[in-house]
Amino acid sequence: MTRRESASVEIFPKQNMASKYAEVINKLRTTFKHGITKSLEYRKQQLKALYRLCKDNEEVLVRAMKEDLNKPKFESVVCEIEFIRNDIRGMLINLEKWASPEYTSKHVVLMFDSTFIHREPFGLVLIIGAWNYPLQLTLSPLVGAIAAGNVAVIKPSELSPATARVLEDLLPLYLDQNSYALINGGVPETTELLKEQYDYIFYTGCPSVGKIIRNAANKHLTPITLELGGKSPLYLDKRVNIEIACRRILWGKFINAGQTCVAPDYILCSEETQEEFIHMASKILSEFFGENPQNSSDLARIVNKKHFQRICNLITNSTVVVGGDFVEEECYISPTILKDVKISDPVMEEEIFGPVLPIVPVKDVDEAISIINSKERPLSLYLFSTKDEVIKKFLNSTSSGSFCVNDTVVHLSVDTLPFGGIGNSGMGRYHGKYSFDTFSHLKAVLKRNFNPVLEQLGSLRYPPYTDQKMNKLMMLLKKRRNPFPYGTPYVIVFVLGIITAVVIRFILIASGGIKYLPYPFH
Repeated sequence: MTRRESASVEIFPKQNMASKYAEVINKLRTTFKHGITKSLEYRKQQLKALYRLCKDNEEVLVRAMKEDLNKPKFESVVCEIEFIRNDIRGMLINLEKWASPEYTSKHVVLMFDSTFIHREPFGLVLIIGAWNYPLQLTLSPLVGAIAAGNVAVIKPSELSPATARVLEDLLPLYLDQNSYALINGGVPETTELLKEQYDYIFYTGCPSVGKIIRNAANKHLTPITLELGGKSPLYLDKRVNIEIACRRILWGKFINAGQTCVAPDYILCSEETQEEFIHMASKILSEFFGENPQNSSDLARIVNKKHFQRICNLITNSTVVVGGDFVEEECYISPTILKDVKISDPVMEEEIFGPVLPIVPVKDVDEAISIINSKERPLSLYLFSTKDEVIKKFLNSTSSGSFCVNDTVVHLSVDTLPFGGIGNSGMGRYHGKYSFDTFSHLKAVLKRNFNPVLEQLGSLRYPPYTDQKMNKLMMLLKKRRNPFPYGTPYVIVFVLGIITAVVIRFILIASGGIKYLPYPFH
């Protein structure tokens, strides 16, 4: 058994698995019931501790990801470790603002009352990470869960065992073990974990397992986020700068050896553009990885032999024009480009999730859109074009989790944009404030006072009912465009206060009790 095929060591014997998991979960629930994690100061402390984990152990984490995926240090630091640190920085900067009440507009009857959204944690969260970005896809959801005030069970992927073991060792040293528990293991452990009841489940992985996770969540009506994947298409217009486009496409495709959920899965373009792209790609790949990519320290490997063989089988009988070299012993597949691919070819039937890029020739934009719409809605859709009408057409005629124009993958770095799929590519979203909101229940709050004037208006709802009452109430509640800017009720109250003070002043002077009374603003 190779290091890539080995699973993490089980932390509990199988016969005691269920009882031990129940014990861990009860401990976490007790912590949450005591309200410890609801404190903003506590959340900040735990986020800072997670930040220190990533900072203090950078080299350890880089070595672990190197062992799991032969991931280059650059990719491990930029795409995983620094991604998490930046995520935490954003949470710490904005936490108090995001946790504050969010006041909303209201109708006339409630003019002087308060309506707002109060964000509160769900409670116990289960986070199931993925192997392709074993740090980012495990800890980034945890950042959101901590910031929102939840307790959490964290389950890293067993297919990235070195990173899972490091997290198992490090997390208890930095985070409060009464609030956060990491459990390693494979399918049996995950199956047992899913038998427990949670308040929220966050899963990153493939659609087939996502359906299993959702079925388990349905048993307890547990809300869930599924970050899945699929075949993310890319349309390449002939009028773009082909060299710049080629660099951006090849980087997004071959980072992490193509094992990225938003990597461009296939290219749609004209036959003429196909030839230009292949010619340029051959030169650029030599710049990226040298004449022999197998010797490059900048190219990751396929996670294990099972996935290696799956990818090899997908490209059987395809026309390879760049790359096509395979070394099973080290799960190496060179950056490979296929030309003249047909929609019916095996490589177009499932997500590739590897360093293979098929090119499907199309006649025009309409054919490209037709092909895209004939498949499941992708996690990301890429368009390289300088024509506004083409961009607008793709935006309005296709459906995808995200839409990126003239680049690939980098839209994930913008935490003010939501990241998530649609349909078969997932449900729910996270990153930045979207992570905070995902792990928060948005509680609607109405706080009324006993204002007699508004109570008189509101009394129209009370029996005995009459048509006159009904018509007046409907007039008051009728939705209409607000002619006044936000905060008008408070300005009115302020002005009425000044008028009242002036009236009282003149009454006191007129009564002879006081000869002179200064204005409030003197």
